[in-house]
Amino acid sequence: MDEYDDTPTAIGIDIGGTKIAGALVDGAGRITHREQVATPADDTTAIIEATATLVTTLTEAAEGPVEGIGIACAAFVDARAGHVWFAPNLPWRDLDLAAEVASRVDREVVVENDANAAAWGEYRFGAGSDCDDMLLVTVGTGVGGGCINDDRLVRGAFGIGGEVGHIVLDPSGPRCGCGNAGCLEVFASGTALVRNARELVTSPSPLGEALRARCGGDPDALTGHDITELAREGDGASIELLDELGTRLGQGIASICAVLDPGRIAIGGGVADAGDLLIGPTRTAFAKHLIGRGHRPSPEIVPATLGNDAGIVGAATIAREGRA
Repeated sequence: MDEYDDTPTAIGIDIGGTKIAGALVDGAGRITHREQVATPADDTTAIIEATATLVTTLTEAAEGPVEGIGIACAAFVDARAGHVWFAPNLPWRDLDLAAEVASRVDREVVVENDANAAAWGEYRFGAGSDCDDMLLVTVGTGVGGGCINDDRLVRGAFGIGGEVGHIVLDPSGPRCGCGNAGCLEVFASGTALVRNARELVTSPSPLGEALRARCGGDPDALTGHDITELAREGDGASIELLDELGTRLGQGIASICAVLDPGRIAIGGGVADAGDLLIGPTRTAFAKHLIGRGHRPSPEIVPATLGNDAGIVGAATIAREGRA
């Protein structure tokens, strides 16, 4: 019998810009029931009400007691107080999210940054389940991440630690959504991948022929999935675009490791579906830029394993155990 089989179910909620996903998660990190609703993204009260309703629905679907309700969201979060300082994709500024939801469901609620929650999920039940120190880097629309050091999440004094996508690689680079210029996110995100591919589509270069054919000559129709598929089919330009992205990612991770020194690095997010087309060049660049290379142990870089469920699993686990 699994050592977690008798642990009560917890609820994990992931609030995104387009959907609020929730699930019942057992003590082994397995999702046993799912629910999802659209995010009423322009109305803070409506988001809170929708989240509370989803919690109630999941509670009613549970076959036994629910021990813990955890919410993950893309925001600057003071997890100790359940307070959201700022959310870039939702109208949240200085919001006591945990208290607002708790007052509607009459249960204690914990709130965590979504990347931190995903890192904890991977640490407990995924790519980092057999190590004490790990870094999760998520490569999607942006670049996020979370770090576990000595069995604890690194949150920082104000809950904003772990924003790995906003280390600066090139101060003269493109402006990032955070306001700074040249962040890792503007070079190594899915947004950057698509931006670079669309520039190739609109250029006269013959390298963009397959990309132009895929989108019918309309650069706005090109997606990250298209680029990954073409790379898998052997298109040189698409392979090169992913290689450039992985190179930047590896450089950034090497800088992060100079501070955090994790034993393992897991790469997740939608762009990571490209597999070794992304992770291969990431490993190569990382090895070239790691401080002390050749004279120190080097952390391994591996794919994350929980996919889009990592945040839900992590939030539920933090809520159940009361720690992270």
